[in-house]
Amino acid sequence: MHNFIQQFTQNIQQQLSGLYTQSEISYLSRIILEEVSCKINKLSESELRKTEDIVKRLQNNEPIQYILGKCVFYGLTFNLTSDVLIPRPETEELVEWVLTEKYENNSSLLDIGTGSGCIAVSLAKKINEVNMHAWDISDSALSVASENAAVNDIKIQTSKVDVLSEDDLQKQYNSDIKYDVIVSNPPYITESEKKSMEANVLNYEPHLALFVPDNNSLLFYSKIADISLRILKKGGRLFFEINPPYANDLVLMLKEKGFRDVELRKDITGKLRMLKAVL
Repeated sequence: MHNFIQQFTQNIQQQLSGLYTQSEISYLSRIILEEVSCKINKLSESELRKTEDIVKRLQNNEPIQYILGKCVFYGLTFNLTSDVLIPRPETEELVEWVLTEKYENNSSLLDIGTGSGCIAVSLAKKINEVNMHAWDISDSALSVASENAAVNDIKIQTSKVDVLSEDDLQKQYNSDIKYDVIVSNPPYITESEKKSMEANVLNYEPHLALFVPDNNSLLFYSKIADISLRILKKGGRLFFEINPPYANDLVLMLKEKGFRDVELRKDITGKLRMLKAVL
């Protein structure tokens, strides 16, 4: 048994050497073995073919999460397609912060730019009797988010909304819903930052959910803040995942718009990654 696992790992190491670190290869080997086989002493022909396919895609820098079509986020399993971003550990920290708030029964929360639904589903799973709403511009993303809500046995209400479209927003303003919390991890990477990005992100993750123009780095933050002025309850909280270099600009912008108690937090790597503001 031990020899089989050792040989399996060595074979993958040879094929992925130079593309991934030793620790990454060990992790990927374990994930692949768990995915292709419930046995620990041999692989069938079909399992070998599946392994070969996974390794070939890894050699092309395709993220393992897209290859397997799933990931774990905040202790929950999420299905993934290339139409949505891969959930990140930093976003788990944002969810953790949102969960420290106190919630009454039937509190209303909104996740703007929900993607896979990782934020919305995690919050709905952890907060009792919450009315969870999720917006996205992408039909495909909303389909993935709805699927993930079902997989995790919770309900979220999804809406197709382009936050840059006044027509879309007017429909939401006319709904009379006021939210206790709005949370968003919007596109925030500037075009000039592309050159320093990893190929597995740049080549596979949806650019619609990643990038903003260099000359308008706070585009979505500003728009979502304006939306929040209309649909957030007085005393309601706005949470953002943020791009660290623009943290102070964002704080200033929110204060100018009338938000108070603006607070920044660092992620586990020590970067300013999250923000909370009160209306």
